[in-house]
Amino acid sequence: MTAPAPTGPAELGRQRWFRLLPVAFVTYSLAYLDRSNFSIGVAGGMKEELVLTGAMSSLIGASFFLGYCVFQIPGTLYAERRSVRGLIFWCTLAWGLLAAVQGLLHSAVLLIVVRFLLGAVEAAVLPAMVVFLARWFTKGERGSANAILILGNPITVMWLNAVSGYLVELTSWREMFIIEGLPAVVWAFVFRALVSDHPAEAKWLDDGEKQRVIAALDAERAQATPASTFAAAFRSRPVVLLSVQYLLWSVGVYGLVFWLPSIVAAGTGQGIGMSGLLAAIPFGVAALLMVLNSRLSDRAGSRPRFVWPWLLFGGVGFYLSYLLGPDNFWPAFALLVVAGGAMYAPYGPYFAHVAEILPKNFAGAGIACVNTAGSVGGFFGTYLVGWLNDTTGGTAASFVMMAATMVMAALIIPLVRAQRPAEAPATT
Repeated sequence: MTAPAPTGPAELGRQRWFRLLPVAFVTYSLAYLDRSNFSIGVAGGMKEELVLTGAMSSLIGASFFLGYCVFQIPGTLYAERRSVRGLIFWCTLAWGLLAAVQGLLHSAVLLIVVRFLLGAVEAAVLPAMVVFLARWFTKGERGSANAILILGNPITVMWLNAVSGYLVELTSWREMFIIEGLPAVVWAFVFRALVSDHPAEAKWLDDGEKQRVIAALDAERAQATPASTFAAAFRSRPVVLLSVQYLLWSVGVYGLVFWLPSIVAAGTGQGIGMSGLLAAIPFGVAALLMVLNSRLSDRAGSRPRFVWPWLLFGGVGFYLSYLLGPDNFWPAFALLVVAGGAMYAPYGPYFAHVAEILPKNFAGAGIACVNTAGSVGGFFGTYLVGWLNDTTGGTAASFVMMAATMVMAALIIPLVRAQRPAEAPATT
């Protein structure tokens, strides 16, 4: 049987794009806001008010990823087997409240507990949303759809750094956490009102588009290579390689996201408002590159060659920034802008590649496994960059570490191959 020809959004209809992708974007944006504004809080007075050491600040920030790692696979399996809509509703409600509570705490231990719980309730958001989009968008659309979802990452960090710094200056780091946590509570109810789990359930979807989408997705599922057990999927070579790859990639991503405001503040001597504005620049570049790269990937019908060169380029950017050093801050910062943009550009093609390369009936579990490995990388990136900067009194060691992990992540991608039908475990 031959594979179905790729079908574009214009042929299937655009109602899904206008309805679901803005909702997905806002949902992931709020999740990323409430995990990442900790970096602004630290640079904006939390560290001094609570008398936190550099190591303790790093541990508080990184504890988010411990909760994220522990609860991601169970949450994603629930979304795959039952309801993404219900799961995201309760997660959004809980993380908004937990994010706001951070502004009320005076204890480092309680902050670690709350950050862990925040990670636990956010754990399923990204893989569940990838599963959700796979229920609504075909293979030929998925790279662009995933890119719009994940644009919530760099665009949120961009305005987060720009706005939150000035919000801290106008109020305090405590009020910043409370003000930025409450919108998620409201959004939980908006999300539940706007989405349906499957096209067949959507009363708002035009009947013609509904029938075309269901037919196209059913045709793709007919081509799926089944796996016999979840354990078989997790032991597969693509899942293992992609998990290691995403762990390494996430060290660089979260090392930059969580510590760039502090790095800029130390390098420029500016206040948190201006430092946050400058720290937003790499993520604005990243958003533009993500859209461009995802469109090119969808048009070419290829994923890996739109992933690994960008990661390699990002690693080189980190290393060159290290060579220039803090005495040449502005040229070094320009290279950080390049590195930040390059390491975000492949996200859309990457998650489309993960969803497409795994056995389809275990794609959600495989994505959760890969993303769990990424959360481990997020823990190490957040903790080690802060610890290295505090221990060495500079950024050189952390930049070399991020450069090395990005290069290794790039080199793994060409090794990943889809499982051939003859290699697939037999179904029982």
